[in-house]
Formats: sequence, structure tokens, C-alpha cells
Amino acid sequence: MTLVSFWFLLIAIVWTGFFILEGFDFGVGILHGVVGRTEPGRRAAINTVGPLWDGNEVWLIVAGAAMFAAFPGWYATMFSGFYLALVVLLGALMARGVSFEYRGKRDSATWLRSWSAALTIGSVLVPVLIGVALGDLLHGLPIDASHEYTGTFWTLLQPYGIFTGVTLLAICVTHGATFLAMKTSGDVRGRAVAIARRSAPVTGLVVLAFALWTHAIAGKGLLINPVEIIAILAVFSAAWLARANLEGWAFAATTLAMATTVLSIFSELYPKVMVSSTNPAYSLTIRNSASGPYSLKVMTVVVAIFLPVVLVYTAWTYYVFRRRLSDKDFSVKQTAH
Repeated sequence: MTLVSFWFLLIAIVWTGFFILEGFDFGVGILHGVVGRTEPGRRAAINTVGPLWDGNEVWLIVAGAAMFAAFPGWYATMFSGFYLALVVLLGALMARGVSFEYRGKRDSATWLRSWSAALTIGSVLVPVLIGVALGDLLHGLPIDASHEYTGTFWTLLQPYGIFTGVTLLAICVTHGATFLAMKTSGDVRGRAVAIARRSAPVTGLVVLAFALWTHAIAGKGLLINPVEIIAILAVFSAAWLARANLEGWAFAATTLAMATTVLSIFSELYPKVMVSSTNPAYSLTIRNSASGPYSLKVMTVVVAIFLPVVLVYTAWTYYVFRRRLSDKDFSVKQTAH
């Protein structure tokens, strides 16, 4: 494997890691008001990811930085074309982050509802927007011979890209439900298990439709590949595992479903990184958008040294905060009206 191919694979893995880790964060943000019927229940749900969410978002920064360093041509075309969408994405990310930090600062009912709404809306928008971006890479965008994006913001909202965002959102909901079932107890856990049971079959059908559409977009007919088959089976398995009270295995199943779904996009895209709908010859590939050999070598050495450290630290963080939470752990004062 050449260094160019290695870095494409590494970027695909980093994006996959982001959606695995941040995916259940998004799910918790979406579901915290559903599984938590009372304020202690909502706080229990939010605190399952309280010590983790900011570390999980680092993977998004790493993904963007890796694209910039390894494939500057890809980064320049994509980020300039997606400029307005990225502004909306950053707004959604900031709304989520500020909500995590400020929601518990006051006991006012209006204050709590406002920040809960910000958390929910932000958690919906982020996977949808990133999903649209990833789907557009494969579907194709108007890119000219100079590798410049020639469309508008509305050009980005293509049916396949939107459905990619919907697919990732659906997986996030099921992923978040299995995580909450694994990390909570009492009534919060019971509602999370119920959501996992009900959402997993629907998510499985969405992933199946996504796999078929992805293969058709890539020009490979309707015969889906083994990676996509694993994604479909994993989602359907999560429903059975949640019903059998095997929360850890159900979470592993949704983790596998998320990983294989994201990887399927990159596997169908390779060796391209952005498809041009103007002319296939104008498409960006791993060759015509990559950095020089020396830069890739230096970056590879840096990754070999620091990536194991990051992985060990991440694993240790999850181990330290492994305890289940309950609404009984969060006593609150009488809510002001």
C-alpha cells in the first residue's frame, strides 16, 4: 500500500471513529428528553456522556486536519464548496457544547427547556449535515477543470446526500438508545431499551435502502458488498439483543453498524475523493489532490507515535466513567416557574 492510499484509509477510519464515538453522543442528545420524563432523568441521560462528549468531538478536528495535511486539494475544494453548510454545522456544534456546559447552571424551567431544545436540535443537525457532505462526495458535485466548486448552497441538497444524512441520523438514534440502555438503570434504562427495540428494525430498513442506493450511485448495480451486508445485519441484531437485555452486545451491534455504514461510503468512493458531476475527468482523486511524499512520510511518523497514546487515553477515560447512572443520582431543587 502506498502512503497516499494509507492516508485515505486512515482518514476513512478517523471519520468512522468520529461517528462511532460521537454517534451515541448525538443519540443521547436527541433522546434525553424522551428517556428522561423528569429533570433527574434528563440529567442522568445527559451525564452518561458528560465526561466524554468533548473528547469525542476531537475526532472531527482530527479528520479535518488530516484531510488538510494529506489531501490539500480535496480539503480546498470541499471546504470552499461547503462553506455555508460548515457555518451551520459549527453553529450546531456550538449549541450542543454550550448546552452541555450551561444547562445545569440554573433551575429555571424556561432555562432548562431552552438548553434542552438547543441540545436536541444541534444533535439532529450535525449528523445530518455531515451525512449530506459525505453523500455528496460520492454522488458528485459541479467541479470544473481547475477543481473549483461551481454550484451553490442549494446544489448540495441532493436526494442521495440528504438520505445519507437521514441514514446516519437513524443509526445515531439507535446507537444512542443502546448506549443509554447500557449506561443507565431504572426507568431511564427501561425507556432506552424500548426505543432501541422499536427503532432498530426501522433503522435496518433505512440502512438497507441506503446500501442499495449507494451501490447504484457508484455504478455497481444493486448487488451490495459484504461491508454493507454486515451493517444491515448488525442493526437488525441490535433489536433482538436489546430485547434479550444484552445491552452491551446491542451497543456493540450498533457500533458495528455505524462503522460499516461510514466505511461503505469511502470504499465506494476510492480512489476518488470527490466526484465531479460536470465531467468525470475533473474528479479529485487520491493522486491529484495529495501532498508530496515527504509530507506524507513525516505525518506517518507522527501518527505512529501519537495515535496509540490517544487511543489508550480514550480507552482509559471510558473505563473510569463506566458506572451506570440513575435518575436517583440527581436530586434537584423545586423547578422555578
